[in-house]
This record gives sequence, structure tokens and C-alpha cells, in this order.
Amino acid sequence: MSNPLSTASSKAPEAVTGLAAVVGFLVLVEVASGILQGYYTPIYPQIAEHLSISEGDVNWFEAAQLIVSALCIPLLARLGDLSGHKRVLLVSTAVTALGSWWLAFAPTFTTFLVGWAIQGAYVVWLPLEIAIIHRRTRRSGRQELLTRRGAAILVGSLELAVIVGALSSGLLVDTLDMNLLLALPAVVVTAVFFVILFGIEQAPGDDTGGIDWTGLALVTVALGVLMGGLVWLRLDGAGSLLGWGTIALSVAVFAAFWRFELQHPEPIVDVRLLSSPAQWPVQVTAFLFGIPVLGGQIPLSTYAQADPAERGYGLGAEPAFISTLIGLYVVTLAIGAFTLPLTTRLLGGVRRALVVACCLVGLGYLLWLPFNSETWQALVNMGIAGLGSGALVAALPAAAAAAAPPERTGIATGMTNGTKTVGGAIASAVFAIALTATGSLDATSEQVAPFGGYLTVWAVCAGASFLAAAALLAAPKHAFSDRPTSSAIPG
Repeated sequence: MSNPLSTASSKAPEAVTGLAAVVGFLVLVEVASGILQGYYTPIYPQIAEHLSISEGDVNWFEAAQLIVSALCIPLLARLGDLSGHKRVLLVSTAVTALGSWWLAFAPTFTTFLVGWAIQGAYVVWLPLEIAIIHRRTRRSGRQELLTRRGAAILVGSLELAVIVGALSSGLLVDTLDMNLLLALPAVVVTAVFFVILFGIEQAPGDDTGGIDWTGLALVTVALGVLMGGLVWLRLDGAGSLLGWGTIALSVAVFAAFWRFELQHPEPIVDVRLLSSPAQWPVQVTAFLFGIPVLGGQIPLSTYAQADPAERGYGLGAEPAFISTLIGLYVVTLAIGAFTLPLTTRLLGGVRRALVVACCLVGLGYLLWLPFNSETWQALVNMGIAGLGSGALVAALPAAAAAAAPPERTGIATGMTNGTKTVGGAIASAVFAIALTATGSLDATSEQVAPFGGYLTVWAVCAGASFLAAAALLAAPKHAFSDRPTSSAIPG
């Protein structure tokens, strides 16, 4: 495959043609990502039964995966800027395949937790893909516009694949052995490894230098201590001095990490870039958006399958019908992603489109508080939230890339997923606490989530979304504007 950036005579039409071919292969990667993200949601209660754990403890799988993903993102994004984004995309796909196969044969809570965490390497796929698109469009004269359009196509494809994954697992859960059922996503991820290997050309990295291992160690310790504090709160309740003390210690470690990164010439996380006026609103928005879009998934699935005759709440839906609900919800995500270029024009700019998207997500979750007893209410609530979520998933990495120098696009786009993932991980742990009736971590205990816990989940998701809209309003107006790119940038 020819590279439209390989010669100085490359023209804009050639760049766009080359981009179309690259996006076509990357769409297949996002199809695999969508299947991973949709496949497990309808069968969380069945996975809990398979492992003999309570539905509240399923949230710890999500929390563990999101924490590992958050740690992978800065390292893999940095490696992408140094050695080339395709090479790192291949490595992360191989790790994801390993985790997916592990899940298929994991027999216990602990082993499944390990496999689920390893599988989280896929979280870096979309940022790396957008970095590839951003690089390929430098000579087009429309770099930011084409990057947003490419991101919209990728995210729209991802969301449609989520539907395929959700419908597949929901329909197959009653007919296949659980081990075989869990092996199907592993087959898909293994296949996409070869799509990347043969379909995407390798390009050199734009940045130079090394890896800040000390910074990576500090942020690892900080996140680990934070999650430890949340576990203690889970065990001992909200009054646990040990839990709150551990969380305070994690804040101190985060502060030490931030100071260290400010002084490091080649930081694992470029905190100067992320704290710049054009970047921090995007990253804060990504963090807050992670709370509903990642942390809120499992509670929605378990609530929908709860039997109102037994618990006094829930929709009493079967797994196959949950798949249909998820499918209809994800259609709205795809619509939000695909129509992002149109809504941007209609609303007069990227920032306004993002603010409206955040408000839609907040409104959707806010409606759960009074309207939570009927299926049609769930569809309306999640349809509204889905329109905003699809736009945000597509727009945030592109907005971060637009506000970053060329040699930092990988880390800028990666950190939108990183901060989103950290937000989702913290939310998953907090929601696990909210949805637990007792403090026991005994895998054989029967625990029923209190209805007040679900109300807490929805209120937190709504509040985080409205705070994200406020953060975007604090960004400078020029932060999301298309900027002409120089053809002198080496390819």
C-alpha cells in the first residue's frame, strides 16, 4: 500500500485516497472493539452465576480492567509516538487476544479478574487509530476536519459492532456452554491481529527520547493505593478511617507524580500539555464522561434484569431482550457519532456540539431517577444519553489531537481514553460499594443490590455529565478550531 505522505509531491487528493484505505482497515479493528464492548453486557448476571459471585461484585471486574487500561494507555501511547502507532496497535491486540482466551477458560473469580484486566489493552486501539489518521492527513490542508470525520466513522462502526456483540451473546447464552460462549470474542480479536499486520503500513514515530519508567511507577502506585482505599470502604463501609486514609495517601502520591512529571524532560504523561488551556477541558471532560459511559454499564444491565416481583424494582428482562435494549441504545450512539460533522456545523462549532452532547448524557441519566419502572422509559432515557455519548466518543480524541503538537498526538489522544478510563474505574468501584448490601467479599454470599444504590449511580452519572459541559465552557474558543497544517512537517 502506498503512503501518500512518503514523498514531497503528495497532493491532498492522494492523502484523502490513502486515508480512505487506512480507515477501511481500521474500521475492522473497531468492529472487534465493539464486539468486545457489547458482548459481555447482556450476560453479566450469567457470568456472575457461572463464577458463583454476587451481581455487585461484577463491578470489580470492570474496575480492575479499567485501572489496568489506564496504566497501559500512557505507556502504549508514548511508545506509539516513539516507534510508530501500527507496531503498538499490534502489541495491544496480541495482549487483548491473550486476555480474551484467558476469560474463556477462567474457572474462578480471581482467574477471571486477571483475564478481564489483561483484556483491557484494547482501550488504546481508538486513540492509536486516530493518531494514525491525524498523521496521514497532514498534507491534506484539512487535517482536523478529516480527523474528526475519520473518528466519526470509526466510532459509528464501533457502536454498530456493539449491537452485533450484544445481540449475539444474548441469543446464544441459553444454548452454548459458558466456556464456548466466552471463546467467541477471542476468535474475533485473534483475526483482527492479522488485519492490522497485513492491512496497515508501518510508519516511523515522530518523537524521540525514552520511556519515563519512574513516572509510570508513581502513577501505578497512586492508582493502586486509590483502588485499595475504595476496597476498604467496600469492606468496612463509608465510615472506614483506613479507607479514607488510604485514599488521602493516593492523593499525596498523585501530587508527587505530578511534580515529578513537570520536571522530567520526557514524561510518561505530559502534564504540561494536558494542563494547557486548550487541553485540560478536553481531558477533564473525558474523565467525567468515563463515569456514565464506563462505570454505568454494569448497573444498567443488572437493574434491567432484576425481577420487580422479587425486589420491588427492575425491568424483569431476559438476556435476549437485554440485547435488544442494548442494540437500540447503541443505535443512538452510532447516530450521535455519524452525525457529529453535521451537528458541529448546525451548532456553529465543535465546542458547542460537545457541550450539547454532555447535556444530553446528563439529561438521559437524570430521567432515570423518576422514570425507571417501564421498558419504554429505559429506552427513552438511554436513547437521549446515547446520542450525546456517541458524539463525545468520536469528538474527544480528535479535539485532543487538534490541540496537540504533531509529535504528541499519540499521547494527547491516548490520554482522552486514559482519563476516561480512570473516571470509569473509580466510578465502577464506587458503584460496587453503592450496590452492595453488606461489606463481605465472600464469593458465595447472596447479596441483593439496594434500590437506593441504583438511584445513587444515576445521580452521579448525571452530575458528572453536567460538570463536563461546564468544563468545556471554560476552554478558549480557539481550542477546537481547525488549524492549517504545514506541508513541511516531515512524513
